[in-house]
Amino acid sequence: MIDFKKFGVDFMISPQELAANEIKMLLNQASFNDTVEFEKGLFNIMGTTLEYKSPILDLTVKEAKEKFPSVDFITIAIKRVGVSQTIIPRGDTVYNFKDQVYFSVPKDSIEKLYPIIGQKQINIKNVMILGGSSIGFKTARNLCKENFTVKIIEKDKDKALDIADKLSNALVINGDGRNIELLEEENIREMDAFIAVTGNSETNIMSCLVAKSKGVKKTIALVENMDYMNISQTIGIDTLINKKLLAASSIFKHIRKGEVVALANLHNIDAEIFEFEVKEKSKVTKKPIKELRFPREAVFGGIIRDGVALMSFGDFQIEAGDKAIVFCLPEAISSVEELFKS
Repeated sequence: MIDFKKFGVDFMISPQELAANEIKMLLNQASFNDTVEFEKGLFNIMGTTLEYKSPILDLTVKEAKEKFPSVDFITIAIKRVGVSQTIIPRGDTVYNFKDQVYFSVPKDSIEKLYPIIGQKQINIKNVMILGGSSIGFKTARNLCKENFTVKIIEKDKDKALDIADKLSNALVINGDGRNIELLEEENIREMDAFIAVTGNSETNIMSCLVAKSKGVKKTIALVENMDYMNISQTIGIDTLINKKLLAASSIFKHIRKGEVVALANLHNIDAEIFEFEVKEKSKVTKKPIKELRFPREAVFGGIIRDGVALMSFGDFQIEAGDKAIVFCLPEAISSVEELFKS
C-alpha cells in the first residue's frame, strides 16, 4: 500500500467510489430519495416526496410535531414544485402535495418516520445495473458483499467478460439495456431496484423510466448534466446522482476552515449541510437557540453530545464539545460560521 502522504497528498478522492457508496446507501433506505449520514448514521438527513397518502399533508410543521409527539424529527428544508427558492420551514409552513421534504432524524427514529410520510419500508433484494462502467462495477461489488442479488447488463462483450471474471456473485449479461425486450427477458418486473450508470445521461434517464413503468420500486440514474438534477421528482425517477457533485462535497469537507468537521450536499438543492464542532467561548454557547439571532436562511438539524443524538428546538442550550448539524442556504453561510467561531 503506497503512503501518498509521503508525496504531499493528504487525501485521495474517487468520484466512482463515492457514487457507488451513495447508491448502496440509497438502496438501504429505499423509501427515501436522498440520504445523508452524520457520525456513522447517528443523525440522518432523509429526503422524500410527499404523496397524497402522507398524514402530514396540508398540516403546518407545528401541527405535524403535535400530531406525532413520539417521533424525533426536524423538517430542515422543502423544495416545492414551481418554486425556485428552497424553503426553510417555520412552525406555520404548510406541507404541500409533491413537496420534496428533508427531515433530520436520529437513527432510532428512522423507522418511525415511515408512517409520517405515508410509506412503508421498502426492502431491496434484487438489483439490476445498466452499464458496466467503473461505477457499475464498484456498485455491484459493494452490493454483492451485502448479499444483494445483482444483475449487470453491459453491451461491450470484453468488458462484460472482465466483470464476470471479477464478480463471481453477480450475473453479467452481454446486451444492450436500451432494448426493452432484453429487459423483459431478464425479468425486469421482478427487480426491486434498477440502477442506470452508463456514460449517457439520457440513456440512464429513459431506461429508469422504462423500469419504473414495469413496476420496479426504486430507480437511480447517473447524470452528467447538472441541469437534470432538479427534475427527478417531476419526471418520476426516484433519484438522480451526479459524481461531480459528490466529489465537490467530499473536497469541501477537507478545505473548509475552522470548526466544520463534515459537509454534505443534497441532490437538487443549492444549499449545504454542515457539521460544526462547538468550541469553548463560541457564540452559540452563550444563549439558548431561540435567542441566538440565527439567520432565517439556516436551521439546526440536531446536536450530538457525547455520542447521543439530541433534538435542537428553541429552548435547547448548545455546549462546548457538542457537534451541531446545520442546514444552510448560501447567503447565510458566513453568518452561521461567525456564530460558531470561538
